[in-house]
Amino acid sequence: MRNYILPFRDLVVHPGLTVPAYIDNTVSVACVEAAAAANQKLVITPQRSWSYPTNPSDLFDVGTVGEIAQVLRLPDNTVHLILRTTDVVQLSNITVENGIFTADTTPVEIRDDSNLEQTIALRDKVVENLQLLATTRKFKMDKIRAIIQNYPMAAFVDSIIQTIELDNDDAVRILRAGSWREKLMLLLERINLLVETAKIEDSINRRVHEQMESGRREAILQEKMRAIQREMGGDSDEMDTENLRKRIERSAMPRDAKEKAMSEWKRMRSMSPMSNEGALLKTYIEELLSMPWDKSDNQPIDLKTARAVLDSQHSGMQPVKERILEHIAVMKKTGGNQGSILCFVGAPGVGKTSLCKSIADALGRKYQRISLGGISDEAHFRGHRKTYIGAQTGRIMDALKRCKANNPVIVLDEIDKMGRDWRGDPESALLEILDPEQNKSFRDHYLEVDFDLSNVLFIATANSLNMSNALKDRMEIIEIPGYSEDEKVQIAREHLIARAARDTGWNIENVIISDDALRHLIRNYTSEDGVRELQRELTALLRRTLLEHDGEDVKTEFTPQKIDDLLRMRKSAAMSKRIGFGVRI
Repeated sequence: MRNYILPFRDLVVHPGLTVPAYIDNTVSVACVEAAAAANQKLVITPQRSWSYPTNPSDLFDVGTVGEIAQVLRLPDNTVHLILRTTDVVQLSNITVENGIFTADTTPVEIRDDSNLEQTIALRDKVVENLQLLATTRKFKMDKIRAIIQNYPMAAFVDSIIQTIELDNDDAVRILRAGSWREKLMLLLERINLLVETAKIEDSINRRVHEQMESGRREAILQEKMRAIQREMGGDSDEMDTENLRKRIERSAMPRDAKEKAMSEWKRMRSMSPMSNEGALLKTYIEELLSMPWDKSDNQPIDLKTARAVLDSQHSGMQPVKERILEHIAVMKKTGGNQGSILCFVGAPGVGKTSLCKSIADALGRKYQRISLGGISDEAHFRGHRKTYIGAQTGRIMDALKRCKANNPVIVLDEIDKMGRDWRGDPESALLEILDPEQNKSFRDHYLEVDFDLSNVLFIATANSLNMSNALKDRMEIIEIPGYSEDEKVQIAREHLIARAARDTGWNIENVIISDDALRHLIRNYTSEDGVRELQRELTALLRRTLLEHDGEDVKTEFTPQKIDDLLRMRKSAAMSKRIGFGVRI
C-alpha cells in the first residue's frame, strides 16, 4: 500500500503509542493535510539530514504507521497533530513530489513477547543499569518506574530512547528488531556502553583535578623560588617585565595607546607569571608593540614607472589603467590617499585581483588581500574583546601587522559576497573603514585604542553591483568589461603561454602556436569573459603533449587540428573516468 511519509528529524517512535506533534514546516503541513484529505494513514520516518530532506536517500527505509486522531490548524498556518501509532513498516519505492514524500509500505512483524519472564528480566536489567547512568546524566528515575507500572512495553522502550537521547541510527536498529526481547537487548548494549563511557570520563575528570591541584602546588613553589631569586638579583621574569616596560617607553605609539599599554603592564606586573590573566595581558601588550604605528613605505611615486608596471603586467584595459594612473597622480600631488575608494567590478577572470597587485607594485608598497566571501561576523573586521578565550585582532589590524607598514595596499576581495546574521553586520564596520573621515580613528575591539587607517590604500573587487547603496556610495565603481577575442589572443601571447609553459616545465621556445590556433581554442573551448578558462586549456594542451612524448617537451606546433586531437582525447578520458565512477559493481 502507498502512504504519505512525514519525516521527523529527531524522533523514532514505536507502535502502540499516542504521539503529539507540533508542525510548522510548510511542506510537512501540506503532507498532513494531503493525508487527512485522502483519509490515509501517515508513516513517521526518521531522517538523516538536519534540514528538511530533499531526496529519498535522506530518509531511513523504515518507519511507524500512525492513524491521524486529530488535526488542529492554528491561525499562523501551523498544525497540532495527534497520531496513534499501529505498525512498523518497511519503505520501498520512495518518491518525492513538491517536497511531499510517498512510499510503498510492507508491515514488519514484531512478536509480542513482552509478558515472558526473560523479557521482563531484561527490562529490569535495563532499569538497573540506567540507575548507574542517572548519576552522570542527571535524569530522574521516578518517571521511568512509573512507566513500568502503568504503561505497556512500547511506551517503556520509547521513553528510554528519548531519555538517553539515542542516535537515530541506533534507535532505528531497535525499531527494526523483531521482538521486544531483541529490542531490550540492543537497548541494554547501548546503556552499558554509555555507562562505561561515563566511568572513563569520570576517571579523566579526577585525573585532571589532581593535575590542577599539583599545578597549584607547583605555582606556589615557583613563586617562592622567584622571591628567592629576586633577593639574589637573578629573576629572569622580572627582567623580562622590565624589558617590556622599556619597549613600551621607546615605542612610537600615540599617547593614549602608550598610556593604555603602561596601565596593562602595571596590572601584569602585580600578577603571578603563572596566572592565565597575566599571560593574556602580556600577549595584549605584545600585540600593541607589534603594530606599525610609525612604520611606512616611503618610496617616491614615479608615474612613468607605474605606467610601465601596469602595461607590462596587463594587456588592454586602457581606460581602467588610465583611471588608476589618475588616482596615483593625485596621491603623488597630495602625499596621501585623498580621493575615492576604487572598486573594480567585473566577471571572474578579467584580472581584478591581479590588477590590485600591480597597483601595489607600481607604488612600491606592501600588498595584502582579504577575502570577504561568506563573512557574516563583524568581529572579522573589529576583532574580539580580549576577555574572550582565543580573542584576537580583526583582519585589518592583522594585515597591517603582517605588512609591518601603516600604508600598504589592502584589497577587499569579493566585497559583494558578504553576509549578515545574528553575530553582527560586517558591512557597518566596513563603512567606517572605507570612510576617510572616520577611519582616522578606527578602534579594534581587541586593541581598544585608535589606529589611523587613512594612509592605507583600500581597493575593493566585486563580481556584481549586488551591494547596499551606502557601500556603493563609499566607492568609485570601475567596471572592467570582458575581453574581446583579439585582446584574449594578445594576453595569451604576452602572458598565458609563458605561464602555462612555466607551470608544466616546458621550454617556451618549444611551444609554437599561431594566432589562428589561439582563436580556434578561444572560440571552441572557452566561453567566459575572462581568461582563466583559456589559461586552463593552454596548460591542458601542454600536459597532454608531455604525456604523449614520455614527459619530454619536444618542439611542437599546436595547429587547430592538433588542438582538437589533444583536447578531444583529454575530454574523452575524463568522461570515461566519470562513467566508471558512476557504475556500481
